[in-house]
Amino acid sequence: MMFNGYNEELLQSIKGWLHEDVGSGDITTRTTIATGHESKGIIHAKEDGIICGIPVAELVFEVVDPTLIFTAFVKEGQRVSKGTVIAEVEGSTHAILTGERLALNLMQRLSGVASRTAAFVEELDGLPTRLVDTRKTTPGHRMLEKYAVRVGGGANHRYGLYDAVMIKDNHIKGAGGIRQAVSRARANIPHTMTIEVETENLEQVEEALAAGADIIMLDNMSTDMMKQAVKRIKTKAPHVKTEASGNVSLETVRAIAESGVEVISVGRLTYSFSSLDISLDLNAKKEGSRS
Repeated sequence: MMFNGYNEELLQSIKGWLHEDVGSGDITTRTTIATGHESKGIIHAKEDGIICGIPVAELVFEVVDPTLIFTAFVKEGQRVSKGTVIAEVEGSTHAILTGERLALNLMQRLSGVASRTAAFVEELDGLPTRLVDTRKTTPGHRMLEKYAVRVGGGANHRYGLYDAVMIKDNHIKGAGGIRQAVSRARANIPHTMTIEVETENLEQVEEALAAGADIIMLDNMSTDMMKQAVKRIKTKAPHVKTEASGNVSLETVRAIAESGVEVISVGRLTYSFSSLDISLDLNAKKEGSRS
């Protein structure tokens, strides 16, 4: 499993999520199915999409019962069609049913994020523009949702408030202007850290350039204004990176990229996606492709 070294954090989260769902025990399974009963659960896709979260689902079942045998038939990040068998889990029926919902919930959400991301990436085919996520993630699930963005072909923006300077409109208001905000940040951060400034018009772009910003975000600008902004930035300071953000959709992302911006950040990747429909059938006959 690869989650940038956060395996222990994920493990503890899964234990907490299982406790939330299972509590003192799965009373339905415990009272309806004999102890020692064994089954095979077939996990399959009920719609087309990008599969993400296979190792997460495996870890859920491992936490529930280490004796369960989990076998994946598709690769993480693989595009599948409806009916594809994703994985099997075999062993204690009690354990399979106890972990089923959490494993599916996580895989469905992560596959939804990965599928959404892949759709945006496809719109940028042939262009050098980089697609990144934002901090608009589900509380408690940021690590996983940002992982799903990478699986879908996107990249990650800053992880949290602590690992990059991004001066937004409210920081500018609080500091008294772009120049003041950049100056104060520059005086208090390591020399290895960059400063990004959010701008909403060409006047602010000029202010950010004069203040010495390393990255200039073009927020909610028209494509025509973005083209002008990118031209000004690259003419005066070619080393300054450009980023577009704000109301980016599948219908507009390519036109935005064609303005010349190097990065496009999209909050919709993690806050406006649809979970992929994935199901587990107990002792189901295996149908669909394994490739």
